[in-house]
Amino acid sequence: MKAEILTVGDELLRGEILDSNKSLLSEKLLSLDIETRWHVSVGDDPADMTDAFRRAAGRSDVVLVSGGLGPTRDDLTMKVLADSFGLELVLHEPSLAAIREFFARFGREMAPNNEKQAWFPAGAEVLPNPIGTAPGALLEVEDTLFFCMPGVPRELERMLDEQVLPRLAARRPGGAVVRARLLRTFGMGESNLDDLLSDVAADGDVVLGFRTSFPDNYLRPVARGASAEEAERKLARTCDAIRDRLGPLVYAEGETTLEAVVGDLLQRAGKTLAVAESCTGGLLAERISAVPGASEWFRGGVVAYANAAKSALLGVPEAMLREHGAVSQPVACAMAEGARERFGADLGVATTGIAGPTGGSAEKPVGLVFVALARAGVTKAQEFLFPFDRARHRMVTAQACLDWVRRTLLGVERALPRWGRRSP
Repeated sequence: MKAEILTVGDELLRGEILDSNKSLLSEKLLSLDIETRWHVSVGDDPADMTDAFRRAAGRSDVVLVSGGLGPTRDDLTMKVLADSFGLELVLHEPSLAAIREFFARFGREMAPNNEKQAWFPAGAEVLPNPIGTAPGALLEVEDTLFFCMPGVPRELERMLDEQVLPRLAARRPGGAVVRARLLRTFGMGESNLDDLLSDVAADGDVVLGFRTSFPDNYLRPVARGASAEEAERKLARTCDAIRDRLGPLVYAEGETTLEAVVGDLLQRAGKTLAVAESCTGGLLAERISAVPGASEWFRGGVVAYANAAKSALLGVPEAMLREHGAVSQPVACAMAEGARERFGADLGVATTGIAGPTGGSAEKPVGLVFVALARAGVTKAQEFLFPFDRARHRMVTAQACLDWVRRTLLGVERALPRWGRRSP
């Protein structure tokens, strides 16, 4: 089956919102061994929408449409879809009753324009929306299946899982099976990864893709086979080869984040963690505390931005701050030790640096960062010089901290990001 993703809305073309629905829909289709061949976005213009619908019908077996199902004047998907194929719009009374009931649950009266959401192209199958006012629809025209869904991500995902994917699974013909995985890496750029893996997935049975999601790089092996077992076997062989070649550069698979990996390792080792942050401003603690169950292994953190806070809250000697400055190896070590001692944690990590765009000097330029890790009897610091903007300086510094903790718990050597090395 050839699939197409069609997202509708002027806001997408103006760049006002990130079109995350495309990636979600494509990923979900791949779970049914259906590969997406086209991604299309179109504004709220009837002529452009008609052109997009007709093009899709001429080349695709299934089209997943997102957006344009709301009650306002610029929500035109159902009307234009009907007009594009010479169909009338008909009122679906059960949907109208469901929309009225939706508003009644919140003690509100339905606005007249919400009735628009209960009109569908003749012959369409209505797809219920239990968490919103916009029902979806399945329309089959010219041997093409059009699934229309809301643009609101949580409503779209619910309808996709409950209504769309089961219908597609029932209609999917036999053929080649596709399987894919996502391997997450940190510490090496995609060009270096490609060079290091040049002989992996080189025979055509498995396609290896590369994608940057700063500060990580993702590897996406996609395998095809005559059966699910064959595709999975090829995929497992390729993933094993990648892991053997890259070692701990691969930190997780799928949607697992680095902080979740760190939390799992800490819990299994019976260890606890505390953080002291300056240049990351709480970003590290926020990521750690976002992991469910973090209270089992995360003791707490201090954002000590000013020198006085570093001294008062973490015990950094004032003389050390005067002699070396806040952005220095000794201060980073003292901050990590202070966090570990004050929170009674097994491990303490600290960040201090110059995120920019101002505040740098010839001796200490913008992008200079020190990260420190303290544990019983051992405290070490690492110096980086990151060539990024302020936001990415903070992101990569937090990631470097988490990766150092991960490697420490695994008992493997630290690997410094190639684009951040300044000194041994």
